[in-house]
Amino acid sequence: MKGICPNCEKETDLTMIREKETIEVRGEPIDVEAEYFKCSECGEEFENTRGHDALKIAYREYRHRRGMLQPEEIRAWRKQYGLTQKELSRLLGWGGATLSRYENGALQDEAHEKILRLAMEPHNLLKLIEESPATLSPEKRERLVTELSAAEEEACSFEMIFEERFGRYDPDEYSGFVRFSLTKLFNAILYFCKGGVLKTKLNKLLFYADFKHFKEYSIAITGAKYVHLQYGPVPNNYEFFTAELTRGGELTVEEVLFGEYSGSKYLSNVEPDLSVFTDSELKVLAEVNEYFKSFGSTAIKDFSHKEVAYRETADGETISYLYAPQLEV
Repeated sequence: MKGICPNCEKETDLTMIREKETIEVRGEPIDVEAEYFKCSECGEEFENTRGHDALKIAYREYRHRRGMLQPEEIRAWRKQYGLTQKELSRLLGWGGATLSRYENGALQDEAHEKILRLAMEPHNLLKLIEESPATLSPEKRERLVTELSAAEEEACSFEMIFEERFGRYDPDEYSGFVRFSLTKLFNAILYFCKGGVLKTKLNKLLFYADFKHFKEYSIAITGAKYVHLQYGPVPNNYEFFTAELTRGGELTVEEVLFGEYSGSKYLSNVEPDLSVFTDSELKVLAEVNEYFKSFGSTAIKDFSHKEVAYRETADGETISYLYAPQLEV
């Protein structure tokens, strides 16, 4: 192809060369395909700066591996609510250029990733708007308050089954700073019960999934509360959830004998709806499932008893997600 060589500044034939290149992103080596041109006149090589950026490609792969938000996801979320980059930056307390850089491919730091994920929860974005009323015009503020309040109500409609029996709670340190999602909890149960799992292990898998996601992203997956019981951390009112799924036919429960003792084994009858989870949530669910795949109920119970979250709480006490950074997984 014809082009101008930046070295000899002549229009000449350029040869496109593609080869693998390793770029280190925050200490992690990532292989990408680099593109560059070779000038037939002077023999010098130079990068292809039109539409190919090896560093941005490496950043995208790094985000994918870590379950981080991609630029287009951040941009789509902002535009969903009709916010400008300046408005959202002010709501988040960021400098004017930070959000623009992230939307254009720069790699966000971990602290900003966590802030974005928290802000994406309608309840939290609503709170940011209410706490900074001067950030938006009165018309836009009123529209967003109405939209976000409606989104909260819609998200909570299915959860009314749970709320009618056990009451409603707002996002806080005991729910992982997200509103409880019965839909996500039900599908997490179905995910872990593929192939069958004993009740004690199931409850620990749910605990580790929620707390690990909070450890890495500052929010829980399901928003379930967990309590300290004799056999380790369990979702509050856990019997209700499996009973509902069993009643609906999504789960089968079997009694399994262990000498003089018996236990409940749950088996999924349907595939979980994985579309309800984000990429980071799916990543954590898979990692927890893989980490504990060789653990029996006794082993995972003993493992959970060593957690600071368990050791520093009393029987029947609700466990704060603020213990999550000290999680062993």
